[in-house]
Amino acid sequence: EEEEGRICSWDPRHNAMFFHQTTVSVGMAMVGEFIEDVKSLRRLRPHGFCGVDLYHGIVLRFIRGSAAFLGEEEEAAVSFDITYYRSRDPARPRLDMDLWEEIEQIALFKYSARPHWGKNRPVGFIGAASKYPRLPRFLAVKDRFDPSGFFSSEWSDGLLGLDPLPLSQADGCALDGLCICVNDAHCAPHLGYRCRPGLVYSEARVCRKVDGDGDGDGDGDGDGDGDGHLIAHGLHYQKRPHYNS
Repeated sequence: EEEEGRICSWDPRHNAMFFHQTTVSVGMAMVGEFIEDVKSLRRLRPHGFCGVDLYHGIVLRFIRGSAAFLGEEEEAAVSFDITYYRSRDPARPRLDMDLWEEIEQIALFKYSARPHWGKNRPVGFIGAASKYPRLPRFLAVKDRFDPSGFFSSEWSDGLLGLDPLPLSQADGCALDGLCICVNDAHCAPHLGYRCRPGLVYSEARVCRKVDGDGDGDGDGDGDGDGDGHLIAHGLHYQKRPHYNS
């Protein structure tokens, strides 16, 4: 029972904090390359990373290898924990969502990162079961102690590769992580968000706000770098980006 005046900051009963998390672990041997890719994105769209600073930035945790059946196979790995804003309306795009989708896909598909089992959007678990060589041993123990599947669900069976993940191809499915976009309808074309390749990882497919000049960087200057800069008195002036609320 709650003590008077004390609640968890994420308790939905009190209209408290609302955010989303992407958390993945990258094998130590590939951490440097992954970070360089993220830095490359930041150089292209520096303003796009400002929102995550409201939620402590990107938190790194170092993880030792484990003999657990669903543990880290690597001798060591680094977990990247990214917390950022999301609307309570699943059909509304997130701030600079194309950057975070690209980082998510870079980690998961380019560097075979493993998703945190208790976090991430549904697309974060695409192919997750194949990243755990000891998964069959875990499933054998699971069947032994829960033969009737009392503690299983459509969601958990999808994570473990027993059934397809509960994904979708409906309009807007990419906005809430129910698909990786393959066409504009999966984003929010009526709000200017369309399916585009990644800026650094060209194999990524992300929902990007496409502005009037068609370059998709949101600054209106047509150069695709997202800064819309003016040179005046030897200073680099960067226009403030415009976001949908």
